[in-house]
Amino acid sequence: MSNETGHGHKFSVAGLLVALGIIYGDIGTSPLYVMKAIIHQGTDHLKVPITEQLIYGGLSLVFWTITLQTTIKYVLLVLNADNNGEGGIFSLFTLVKRRRPYLIWPAIIGGCALLADGMITPPISVSSAIEGLLILNPDIPTIPIVISIITALFLLQRMGTSIVGKMFGPVMLIWFSMLGVLGFFAVLHNPGVLAALNPVYAIDLLVNYPQGFWLLGAVFLCTTGAEALYSDMGHCGKSNIRVSWIFVKSALLLNYFGQGAWILAHLHKIGEGTNPFYAIMPEWFLLTGIVIATTAAIIASQAMISGSFTLVAEALRLNVWPKVTIKYPTDLKGQIYVPSVNWILWLGCIGIVLYFKESAKMEAAYGLAIIVTMIMTTVLVINYLQKIKVSGYLIILFALVFIPIELSFLLANIVKIPAGGWMTLLVGLTFAMVMYVWFKGRKIKNRLTEFVNLKEYLPLLYELSKDNSISKYSTHLVYLTSADHLMEVEYKVIYSILQKRPKRADVYWFVHIHVDDKPYTMEYKVDHIIPNDVVRIEFRLGFRVEQKINFYFRRVVEELVRNGEVDVRSRYASLRGQNITGDFRFVVLKRHLSHDNELDGWERRIMEMYFVLDKLSLSEEKAFGLDTSSVLVETVPLMITPPREFKLQRVYNK
Repeated sequence: MSNETGHGHKFSVAGLLVALGIIYGDIGTSPLYVMKAIIHQGTDHLKVPITEQLIYGGLSLVFWTITLQTTIKYVLLVLNADNNGEGGIFSLFTLVKRRRPYLIWPAIIGGCALLADGMITPPISVSSAIEGLLILNPDIPTIPIVISIITALFLLQRMGTSIVGKMFGPVMLIWFSMLGVLGFFAVLHNPGVLAALNPVYAIDLLVNYPQGFWLLGAVFLCTTGAEALYSDMGHCGKSNIRVSWIFVKSALLLNYFGQGAWILAHLHKIGEGTNPFYAIMPEWFLLTGIVIATTAAIIASQAMISGSFTLVAEALRLNVWPKVTIKYPTDLKGQIYVPSVNWILWLGCIGIVLYFKESAKMEAAYGLAIIVTMIMTTVLVINYLQKIKVSGYLIILFALVFIPIELSFLLANIVKIPAGGWMTLLVGLTFAMVMYVWFKGRKIKNRLTEFVNLKEYLPLLYELSKDNSISKYSTHLVYLTSADHLMEVEYKVIYSILQKRPKRADVYWFVHIHVDDKPYTMEYKVDHIIPNDVVRIEFRLGFRVEQKINFYFRRVVEELVRNGEVDVRSRYASLRGQNITGDFRFVVLKRHLSHDNELDGWERRIMEMYFVLDKLSLSEEKAFGLDTSSVLVETVPLMITPPREFKLQRVYNK
């Protein structure tokens, strides 16, 4: 796999620490619940005791899942599909959308599944860590503690995570070191557990153990954070991820095998609520271990929350999410805060904690969403490989290896729907419906937008600007236009200038925003259609760039003035002599659904839902960062289907 010319981070010790702190939060906290889930799912439903076959087979499945799914697929292969150093499902989509724009649908499905995963990760991670306190005192009420920690975490988002972020790397270094050391000493008591590295044990469990195939639903939890390796690549670079993964994978496997060794030594003494993760800790270390585990769980939760913010911001730029407020609490690249998403996730997390009450029951809701994302990523990667002309045989090999694996995991997770998987499915489908309605509604709206040839109206615009019989509306009048071509503009723009109320201005500006496939493009192009009378500016902004149009426009005008390309001084004689700058006014045309429409079928319902979302979303002038004191919002009707012809008959008084 080749990649676009990127500017990924260079390999460094600092980069390795950043990778530990940001990339591995989710997958790094999996030892808190994976082995517990395997022995619970493998014995509870069957009402059989824990057996060596279950433990050896479960460990073997964990090892080969991490090796195939995480190491080979994501660390070695998928990381190469970077978009100028950035990763994630929407970044991947932008690499293939020109050839196959319909691939937006797997991107939407995968993105929504990731958002659903972001809602379940904080409850299961924090609950699993806090439940360690029950070993010290079975009467400790864990639910209020979990809710308090999660609430505090979401409250902190508005302040940014730059200060906490500096602590992530060192804390996770301590966490993984603890995992490795505890696991190593546990394995020393039963080195024979390492025989589970042989895939024969995995095959034996799947084929010969009662309902062994369905244990894949529990095994899959060991790789749920693999997608984060790709999504967060832009924070530290692929080389740092690959090198740090050697340490992380070693620590994880040591801990899994250490837990397995302990279980084998206590086959007939394990109670229903026993968590082998805490069981391998020395008693004197237990409280310290719980504190470290809780901190790691908070970091894992923070990583998923930040990832959700980034994903929604990308979706917004790609026009598959309603306009929402995005804040930038710090100057660090990639540090964003989306208030609406923050509180939606918080409500979901609290609801999950209150509904399931304990981490063991949350495991049923976990995994289903992320396997859907992984399958969608595989679909997009296959198309990316075709785009960069990788050998067809290698593409087929990639598909034959990973599609059956992921479909098997999907099937094993589907059976968990009645036990709690329905909640993740419901959340994901809700997000998907929002994205579908917004994307489809915009498509319908744009399809019916009427464009006219600007060249035909240029003489009229020129005469209007010189017509002193009409009072001047503004010195500089700025319209946002969606027209991609230089000499095109929406008919409604011309109607607004010439007919609704003639708007005389000295200079007419048309501003177009093009969202670029690259993440951080910041370019602009200026066309002087009529020098000092009609000017068009096109901004090319990456899909991860904030659209502060008012700020960017002002900077461009300042540069044009310095270059002598445009005169922004007031045209009033009394003010021009004093070099007073003329006023600028933006006009935003907001379309609404016309009452004259006769809609039918699915498109009618889509547009009704679209305009509901539009009313709930951020106004267009705020979304583009326009100064509200200098913005006029005009509403224009959107005609989707013209009304039927009818004959209206006049009657006369007798």
